Amino acid sequence: MTKKIQIFDTTLRDGEQVPGCQLNTIEKIEVARQLEKLGVDIIEAGFPVSSPGDFNSVVEISKSVNQPVICALTRAVKKDIEVAAESLKYAKRKRIHTGIGTSDYHVKYKLGSNRDEIVERAVEAVKFARKMVDDVEFYAEDAGRTDNEYLARVIEEVIKAGATVVNIPDTTGYCLPSEYGEKIAWLVNNVPNIDKAVISTHCHNDLGMATANTLSGVINGAGQVEVTINGIGERAGNTSLEEVVMAIRCHHSLDFETGIDTRQIIKTSKLVSTLMRMPVQPNKAIVGRNAFAHSSGIHQDGVLKNRQNYEIIDPAEVGVKESAIVLTARSGRAALKHRLHLLGYEFDTSALDEVYGRFLELADKKKDISDDDLEIIAGKSKKTGRPPLELVSLQVVCGKTTIPTATVRISFRGDEFTETASGNGPIDAAFTAVVNLVKRRVRLEEFLIQAITRGSDDLGKVHVQIEHKGDNYYGFSANTDIVTASVEAFIDAVGKIA
Repeated sequence: MTKKIQIFDTTLRDGEQVPGCQLNTIEKIEVARQLEKLGVDIIEAGFPVSSPGDFNSVVEISKSVNQPVICALTRAVKKDIEVAAESLKYAKRKRIHTGIGTSDYHVKYKLGSNRDEIVERAVEAVKFARKMVDDVEFYAEDAGRTDNEYLARVIEEVIKAGATVVNIPDTTGYCLPSEYGEKIAWLVNNVPNIDKAVISTHCHNDLGMATANTLSGVINGAGQVEVTINGIGERAGNTSLEEVVMAIRCHHSLDFETGIDTRQIIKTSKLVSTLMRMPVQPNKAIVGRNAFAHSSGIHQDGVLKNRQNYEIIDPAEVGVKESAIVLTARSGRAALKHRLHLLGYEFDTSALDEVYGRFLELADKKKDISDDDLEIIAGKSKKTGRPPLELVSLQVVCGKTTIPTATVRISFRGDEFTETASGNGPIDAAFTAVVNLVKRRVRLEEFLIQAITRGSDDLGKVHVQIEHKGDNYYGFSANTDIVTASVEAFIDAVGKIA
């Protein structure tokens, strides 16, 4: 029987501890609602006693989401637990997450205590929390470096006291996957009442093994994983939600499942990255911009023939529309032919060889080849005569205290039309005016600006990609006025819609 693994997301608590990534209450609510759409089972909303802002965030998140359990973190301190319970009063489903350090490092040096006293404090905290809520999770901080016999003793006692979930954190990211898995297995086999609680993993990434440790824990008996979006968190971060979920999804032999709607992964990743002002590294598994990009000629040829040659995940499964074939000096004829086809060019074998030669000459000089570069290399335009849409005039008004407004006049097969619109900036306003004029439902997929020359009078080259009814269209322009270049490129793309 397939085992359901509970997804405990701590982006808003452990993830938010990253310096410079703090969110206000409104932003936290936005993330929490997206986590609900994603399908997480538990949202750790904050550490209420730490500040009035954190308390208020837990209160407001409790009011704003319905399906996930809302969890509040505490220390093994009565005041913490009382404040946490108060912050959860509006939650439809609530959990208090309390605990204490159990490794010798924490017992002796952090807490100045002894093992017997730690057990007493842990039991007292769990019993007190159970008076407030029915669902209590206990964390044994630094369990990764706690000897197994003592850890088993602590876990047995807190389950007797009423803990419904027992969290086994590898707080410092020290464990090897085999060690962490063996620790979970030890608890399963040596804690008499372990069947009365769910075992949870909470792994940090200090040695780059958080995901591996988490999966090892699940394989050995854990039923809950504590994760963050994009793997953000203290120091080197936490276990990445998207990595664990997709590893479980890809490996059917594990016989596990989660309730995550994987198509929401990219959207959630981008939201967290934007609000926390923490860019995702390009080569990050699953959500990095290069995760589904191919630049090697051998890889490109293989992917074009059959995606599964080099991709174990269909990009659509995580919310990416399609793989990216990036043209560089390492690209082959297959990738070039594919891209030219998308731009409307068809060449026989000998003509393609000639174009490929010119392509390689340019590719050796530039890191990436853009579509407008290919237009030049191909040596001809896709359409003869004047384009169906042309920019006649453009006037924009913007400033610090002014609502950006654009007036666009375009020519369509000899007739001229004018439209005025406002937007988030002069380019957005102008794009909106064009869309209003042509009455086409389009979505801007890509917008790139590149300086061709140097200095304040740079010639800017603009590339846009738009989507209309499932098809992509590309536009290009260059101008010393970057707003004009942007609008011309947008009109160029819109004009290619049949």
